[in-house]
Formats: sequence, C-alpha cells, structure tokens
Amino acid sequence: MASSPFFHSSLTPKPRPSVIRPGGNGRYLPIIKCTSSTFDPSTPAAKHRRPAVENIREEARRIRSADAAAAGQQFSAKYVPFNAGPDSSESYSLDEVVYRSRSGGLLDVEHDMQALKRFDGEYWRALFDSRVGKTTWPYGSGVWSKKEWVLPEIDSDDIVSAFEGNSNLFWAERFGKQFLGMNDLWVKHCGISHTGSFKDLGMTVLVSQVNRLRKMNSPVVGVGCASTGDTSAALSAYCASAGIPSIVFLPANRISIAQLVQPIANGAFVLSIDTDFDGCMKLIREVTSELPIYLANSLNSLRLEGQKTAAIEILQQFDWEVPDWVIVPGGNLGNIYAFYKGFKMCHELGLVDRIPRLVCAQAANANPLYQYYKSGWTEFKPVKANSTFASAIQIGDPVSIDRAEFALKNSNGIVEEATEEELMDAMANADSTGMFICPHTGVALAALIKLRNSGVIGPTDRTVVVSTAHGLKFTQSKVDYHSKKIPDLACRFANPPVEVKADFGAVIDVLKKHLSSKTRKH
Repeated sequence: MASSPFFHSSLTPKPRPSVIRPGGNGRYLPIIKCTSSTFDPSTPAAKHRRPAVENIREEARRIRSADAAAAGQQFSAKYVPFNAGPDSSESYSLDEVVYRSRSGGLLDVEHDMQALKRFDGEYWRALFDSRVGKTTWPYGSGVWSKKEWVLPEIDSDDIVSAFEGNSNLFWAERFGKQFLGMNDLWVKHCGISHTGSFKDLGMTVLVSQVNRLRKMNSPVVGVGCASTGDTSAALSAYCASAGIPSIVFLPANRISIAQLVQPIANGAFVLSIDTDFDGCMKLIREVTSELPIYLANSLNSLRLEGQKTAAIEILQQFDWEVPDWVIVPGGNLGNIYAFYKGFKMCHELGLVDRIPRLVCAQAANANPLYQYYKSGWTEFKPVKANSTFASAIQIGDPVSIDRAEFALKNSNGIVEEATEEELMDAMANADSTGMFICPHTGVALAALIKLRNSGVIGPTDRTVVVSTAHGLKFTQSKVDYHSKKIPDLACRFANPPVEVKADFGAVIDVLKKHLSSKTRKH
C-alpha cells in the first residue's frame, strides 16, 4: 500500500478510513489513514498549537520522530550526467562532492520519477497548495513546500531557510495596457526575497546540503563562489545563518555598492579581483579543486533544484493554469533551464497539461546565447562581455549553455536581446507605472516589447516576465538615467527633480505648468 510523502501541517488532518480514489493514468491509489505525517486533501483539519517552550524546528523534529513508522514512502534523487542517454549508468549520490561528469560535462539532479508518479497530479497540487503561507518548518518556504521534488532525502533539521520564495506575481496592468496593448501581463518579483534576489531559491538548497555534509563529518570547510553580486549576497546570508564560512570572488569595480556590501555585512571573506566574472569563475573552479571549499556557482546543479520552484509557484498562483509565455533574463543561463525543469516536472507528473514557451533575454553587450540562437544553433562561441547596466548577466562564457539550449529547444523557445538604451528605457517605463525593477528585468521587458511589436506575442497571450533582483540594488543606474548623465543614451523618459525657489508664487507657477501639461496629455 502506498503511503504519503513526509508532511506535517500546522492543521493536523483527522483520521479517516482507507478509501480508493483515482490516480494518474487511470490507476487507483489507496489512501491510508491520515496521521500527522500523511496528507489527504479531502480530509478536514483540526487546529493545534505547539507547546510554548518548543520552536518550529523542534516541533518538526518531534513530529518526525513520533511518526517515523508511518513514513513508508521514500523518494530519492541523484546526480547524473546532464542529458545522458538511456544507456548511461553513471550516477552519484547527492552526498558526494562532484560538479562534473566523468567526461567533463554538466551534471543534473535526477529524481525517482516512478516513485513520484505513485501519486497523481491532483494529489501533488493539493499537497503543495496546503503548505503555502504556513509557518510549519520547513514548508513555509516556497522552496521547501516542494521538498519531495527538491531534496527529498535531507533531514528537515539540516535545512537552512529564510522562508524564501512565495514571491509576488504582480499584474502589470498599466504597463501592459499603456506600452504593449496587453491585458494579461504579469511580473514575477523573485527579487522580493531575503537578499533581494531570486538566487535565494537555489542557495537555500545548496547551503542546506552543505550543512548536511558537515554534520556527516565531510571535510568541507566552507563554501565559495564567483559572483557579479547576487550570488554572493545569497551565499553569504545563508552561510551566516548556518554558521558556515563563505568565500566570495568579486570582479573589482564591476558591481553596485549595494551588492558589494551584502557579503561584507554577512561576514563573508571577500576577494575583489582585477578581472571580470568569467575570470573570477575560472579562479574559483581552480581553487575549489585544490581546497575543501564547496563550489556554489550554478555549475553546481543543486542550485537549480531550488530555482525551479519559482516555475511551480507561478503555476500555483494561476491556480494551475499554464501561461503562454515566460520570459527570463539570461547570463550564466542556469535559470532558464531551472524554469524549464520546474514546468516539465509539473507536466510529467500530471499537475498541468502542457508547458509554456520560454524566452531567454540577454543584454546585447553580453549575448553569446543570442548569437548561438541566431546561427540556428550551429556553433556556440563565447564572447568578451562588454559593460552593461545589467551587470549580473554580464557573462560571455556561460557555464549552463548546454542546459539553456536544451530548455529552449524543448519549449519551442526564443532568445532575444536588448541594447543598453532599450533596457534602460524599459526599466524607466516600468518604474513609471508603479514598479521599481532591476536593469535585468529591463532586459526581459525590452525583449517582450520587441516580440510584441513583431507579433510573436499576441495582445491576449498570458505572459510572465521574471524579475530577478530588487531595484534598490541598482539605484545608481536609475539616478544616472534620470539625471541624463549616461553617455550615448538619450534617456528619453528621464524624470529629474525640478529646482524651485522657496517661494509660494514660484511653486504655484511650476505646479500649474506641470498640471497643465498632464491635462493636455490626457
């Protein structure tokens, strides 16, 4: 008899008799009597409150111990070579420190899909929905609410989480109507997270696994990354929470002050190196091959297991209806594959009936994927990334190029680019409608504008633009734009402050002129 995945809700289901309900593919699945570690979406729940002296982690530990005998269903995952053929027998435990396959290729986390398929799509939808917004450890996190699909074998006591995820899916009503003639445009604000970046989603998974390894007496002494800003912020915050040393390689004078100060404030050991991101990445890979420092860049496929949950979350927020398009900014290119993987798992396990078309948006100053796509996927050539306001995607030799190609080919996807003027104008227009986005989201919106103008994306297509970081990290670029201090950019939508004397009459004159111009526009 199949039992349910490990689950404890703050609302404990009442016991009920065993019943049979429809499973996937016409099968029928038995439901065992509900305990605090099993879940049946049709069962009413009785409220309870943990003892005052017990915190949520201790409560989860107690429940897990009390119900260990009922936890008969075990899910698992392992590393396998990325896109390996059916004849491949190469695999690794997630408890091994390994980043590449024997041939030197990328690795992927492969889940035991047969075990997951013992439960149908209705079951998984109800389970995931039941955890949203709760404080139950660790399911209050948007990532760990999908624990069975992320790191199924990790003990919840080893998880390092800031209850990340559950980010706002913003209906961009005015921007869509005014600039695109669209009525179903949405922005997934992944930057509204603990460190102001979507990278929290992947880092909670990676640091949790490192925490597990250290408790298993692994020789890992710390975690390191190369970063253009957001990766270092996420890594340092989660390591600080767990008491794990973090080491950060940053390209000198190429990231914003707000991004630089985050790892410093979190106690990371920060090396400012006179090179670009690609140079930092080369160095950190060499260092982690010599020292017992765990590599935290997206070469490490654990990160993508957390990032894929944003795709699942989008489907949840649409009540499991699939959008037509999802547009993702692309730099090192792990995220576009993570979104594909999240959508694909939902499709394969019966939660939805299709996957959306994906668009990867690149800055024209760092566009190796775009050039590869425009060549008809014939030959990939790294580029020397030029300076861009979208600094987090200023990457010329992306680690996850193979992953991105796979995701786009299998989602009938598109790659589009945006110039500096296009991305900054798009950011300014978005901000003028109530958003406050990062330049990378400006790249994605500029790509949307191009695809909308060319008719590829229709006026009624449900479209989601993924916003990867908080606009507050990039205030200097916004100041420079609205001050018209950016060389070679017209800054057409600048809105600088108006200097006026501290005189009532002068203020009235300025306001009348301003209000008159607004009236004429409408």
